[in-house]
Amino acid sequence: MRILSIETSCDETAISLVQTDGEFPSATYEILGNALHSQIDIHAEFGGVFPQVAKREHALALVPILISALSQAELLEEVPTNLDEASIEQLKQTLEREDGLASFLLDFLAKYSLPEIDMIAVTSGPGLEPALWVGISFAKAVAQVIGCPVAPVNHMEGHVLASLYDVEIDNALAPIKFPAIALLVSGGHTEIVLMKDWGVYEKIGQTRDDAVGEAFDKVARLMGLPYPGGPEIGRRADIARKANALPYKEVLPRPMLHSNDFDFSFSGLKTAVRYSIDGATLTNDEKNALARDFEDAAIEVLLKKTQKAIDHYDAQTLIIGGGVSANNYLRQTFTESLLGSHPHVEIYLPHRNLSTDNSVMIALAGHAQLATARSAGAIQFISASGNRSL
Repeated sequence: MRILSIETSCDETAISLVQTDGEFPSATYEILGNALHSQIDIHAEFGGVFPQVAKREHALALVPILISALSQAELLEEVPTNLDEASIEQLKQTLEREDGLASFLLDFLAKYSLPEIDMIAVTSGPGLEPALWVGISFAKAVAQVIGCPVAPVNHMEGHVLASLYDVEIDNALAPIKFPAIALLVSGGHTEIVLMKDWGVYEKIGQTRDDAVGEAFDKVARLMGLPYPGGPEIGRRADIARKANALPYKEVLPRPMLHSNDFDFSFSGLKTAVRYSIDGATLTNDEKNALARDFEDAAIEVLLKKTQKAIDHYDAQTLIIGGGVSANNYLRQTFTESLLGSHPHVEIYLPHRNLSTDNSVMIALAGHAQLATARSAGAIQFISASGNRSL
């Protein structure tokens, strides 16, 4: 089947066309088209993502991104779509709250035809609600034109499956052993999920305050580093390690490292960095050292909590997903530590191009959702006339 997938949960607008061959989880996937527009430069001046700005930018980007994805797939047909007045009115109603998106889509349809699509997969949460609704509404409008179902997809399941997807060798999901532990680390989420089987998830731990990616960004802001802070913290931390730099001041705390659960807390670590700086103007070397100190503390907590979950559930597989999984030190630390302490555990990390928010992972999760719905005997999709409650 051919899946059109849409991702608008935060500040990335992404659309993919993915061709599947076979049934989940043994299918292979061919990425026919994959287009993405990042809003990082727009939000950089604010030091974070503004939901209403993200919503506006998604509305502006979705049609151009759709054109790009269809062009890559060689499925952009320059033949006008003939819509009757009732269909045009329905489309306008579906997109009435989405900042001119109805006009953009109608202009597109006046020039092009949409290809045959079997299903549209769209992120339905978690994420920024104004941003999510742009993607959901767009998916519903496109589905009305094509006449196909729309599958709501959990963003976090997308990150899990992206880590298991081998985009370079066999274009398939790894045949993993259960139970599996998934550590999901991003700007908005930090959680540990027990995966008992395909599509069977139980959240067993989560952050009680800041997500780890959010902490990276906030610490970078305290240090006067540019947004997004995660990559810059990682780059400077690597310089400090290679130079064997001394700690900036004192060893930073490892919050909840020894708590009797799988939860996290990163707001205290961020506060410790603020007190450590105490209004001082840091030199370049001091910034590097403090970046290393913070990264060491954050990743040690992530590692110890994850190892604890692996031991408690006798997990056979570890999956790490989300934007922070692109961090070099995290990848190195987890791989080396688990090789020594848990050699029986297979570890899966996403291809770097699939670590941050993307629409390929939404196609994978949409295919998984379809398989789960079929096994349950009913397929539940977003109604074309449904309301806007999440």
